[in-house]
Amino acid sequence: MLPPHTPSPAPDATVIRTGRRGAVTGLPCSVLLIAIGAIGVFGAVVIATGNQKGEFTAAGFAGLVFMLALGALGVFLFIGHWANRRNRILLDHTGLWVDNGKLRNVIPWQTLAGVSLYWSKLGRSQKVYSLELFPAGPIDQDDPVLWGLVRDEEPLHPGLPRLRYRLPFPPAFLQQMVAAVQQHVPQLWLGESERATGHIGRPDVKGHRKRGLQ
Repeated sequence: MLPPHTPSPAPDATVIRTGRRGAVTGLPCSVLLIAIGAIGVFGAVVIATGNQKGEFTAAGFAGLVFMLALGALGVFLFIGHWANRRNRILLDHTGLWVDNGKLRNVIPWQTLAGVSLYWSKLGRSQKVYSLELFPAGPIDQDDPVLWGLVRDEEPLHPGLPRLRYRLPFPPAFLQQMVAAVQQHVPQLWLGESERATGHIGRPDVKGHRKRGLQ
């Protein structure tokens, strides 16, 4: 029998700071892309206005567009990593907590029928991991914190629901994540399974918006 539900993570909860790790690696890369884009645009303009008397060649125009794209990608990545820098996953005797720095919610262990690990290949040597949490009953597909984790696809085993929570996490936290789940709810652990490339998928943004208008 699981301990009683608590309104906040336990002091001894396992804390996985996914946002901090992403920010440490992602922010410098995004700043570098922004800098390369800015330097490239400046250089293209100088060449065009100086050596070519204000006229762009096709190659110069293509280079300018490419540099603008790099700069825009850098800005996009910077915004994303900065916004997610406080993201955390916490696991304790109550369940798995998802915390984005502003909002927090928990998926209680007692509401789940099983937990498993999915992974798929990314390139030749990399892997992408996700924790799959299969609910024993209905779930709120539009929860302010958890809706982006909901996926609808064929279940791992007969008897499990199609709707589940899919929680992607960095490979560096694999052992910590699995150990925490097995520590608290070994009876729910269903093992790991290799899936097709790109198994993470995308949140049902369209369905989320549609249900919000009903």
